[in-house]
Amino acid sequence: MSTTVETASAAARTAPAAVIVAIDGPSGTGKSSTSKAVAAQLGLSYLDTGAQYRAITWWMLNNGIDVQDAMEVATAAAKPVIVSGTDPAAPTITVDGEDASGPIRTQEVTSRVSVVSAVPEVRARITELQRSIAAAAEGGIVVEGRDIGTTVLPDADLKIFLTASPEARAARRSGEVKGSDLAATKEALIKRDAADSGRRASPLAKADDAVEVDTTELTLPQVIECVVTLVEEKRTAK
Repeated sequence: MSTTVETASAAARTAPAAVIVAIDGPSGTGKSSTSKAVAAQLGLSYLDTGAQYRAITWWMLNNGIDVQDAMEVATAAAKPVIVSGTDPAAPTITVDGEDASGPIRTQEVTSRVSVVSAVPEVRARITELQRSIAAAAEGGIVVEGRDIGTTVLPDADLKIFLTASPEARAARRSGEVKGSDLAATKEALIKRDAADSGRRASPLAKADDAVEVDTTELTLPQVIECVVTLVEEKRTAK
């Protein structure tokens, strides 16, 4: 009996501490790729909060909601059932039981997600969902988005804010979409930044205690290595 207790105690001492990591930043800074890779490497859960806002936007468009009408959007915000899988190797998202991972990435959704996500009732609904997912991640989780460190998880163990020049971000985003126009992509990113930073409800912002990482001149493996080091340091300190 004592041996079993001692073995369990030793395992508890050697197991990595659970950490909640908030990674924020604008589009094209490498948030998703970095977050998934870090979570997979360190055995953490992963949550793409942007996908949830895309999912509710997709549902609104599919159900005939006028997304320019904030009151109509607010009234419908509680209706869709959004479920996010947190396996970094294969993150999933369903809306009312339907796989939405492909449809939420269309240009139609991309062009409207900012206006939908600016509605306070939408943010309140999705923020509650995000907090419940983070609380249920026993081994820890990497949560990426735009207001995680400031609003969703202000008590996160580690907050990271990724940045990059508009030119670098546009080049990366254009590389993801074949045939896209670099100048148009840059203009769209800057417009999205303005919308996300200027909204009254939970704007895109760097938390005061966040570690800023400029990814402009870094390769993706370098960014991942940097973030992994920061997480491991936090784990050791807990």
